[in-house]
Amino acid sequence: MSTVLSVNINKVATIRNARGGNTPDVVQVALDCEKFGAQGITVHPRPDERHIRYDDVTALRGKLTTEFNIEGNPNSRFMRLVLEVKPHQVTLVPDAATALTSNAGWNTVANRDLLTDIVKGMKQAGIRTSLFVGTDIRMIETAAAIGTDRIELYTGPYAHDYPKDKAAAIRLFREAADVANSLGMGVNAGHDLSLENLRYFLEQIPFIKEVSIGHALISDALYFGLQETIRLYREQIVSAQN
Repeated sequence: MSTVLSVNINKVATIRNARGGNTPDVVQVALDCEKFGAQGITVHPRPDERHIRYDDVTALRGKLTTEFNIEGNPNSRFMRLVLEVKPHQVTLVPDAATALTSNAGWNTVANRDLLTDIVKGMKQAGIRTSLFVGTDIRMIETAAAIGTDRIELYTGPYAHDYPKDKAAAIRLFREAADVANSLGMGVNAGHDLSLENLRYFLEQIPFIKEVSIGHALISDALYFGLQETIRLYREQIVSAQN
C-alpha cells in the first residue's frame, strides 16, 4: 500500500491569523487539499492558538472525507478536544507551550505511565494513536510496550543532514523504523520532509504508512500552486515505491 500524504494546514492558519478575518479560509483550503489529491489532513493546535485554533478543529469535523489527524501535547484541554472530535488518528507530541515548532520526540521511558493511560483511553474511544519519537531504540521499544498503534519519526535531523550525506542521514531512521515494524507498530514520519528529500526517505523505508507535511508543502505552493504542489508530492511518493 502506498504511503498516505497528509497535508498539515497550520501554515494556512498562520497566514489567516496575521491579518485577522477568515482569509484564507482554513476549512476550504483543507477541502481543496483533499480535492487536489491529499489523502489526509493534519492540524496541530497549540495552547496559544497562534495558528490552528481549537474552533478550526471542530469546524473541520464532519467535513473531511479523508483521514483526519490531530497532533498536540496531551494536556487536558487538548484531550477533551480529541475526544469531542474523534479523529481517525491522534499524534501525541511532547512540545512545550512556548515551542516554535516540534523539535524532539517523546522520552517514552520517563513518560511511560502517562502515555500508557492516554493510549488506553484512545483505544477505548476508537481513535488510533501515534507517538512522536526520535530514533532512540529504547524509546521505540517502550512505545511498543505502551501499546501505541503507531509511531511518527521526527525527521528534522534527517532533513538537516540530507544535503551533506543522505546515506548517513537515513541510517538511524531506517534502523528505528525496522525495529518499530518488527514490534508490530505502524510507522509514520514528519517534520521538514520536502520535495528534495522525501523520495529518498521512502525508497529507504518503503513501509512508511503516512507522511505529514506542512511547512515545505505550503511554501512550495507559493510557487507551484496548491494543486500542482500536492501532485508533485504524490508523484514523489509513487516514484519512491514503484
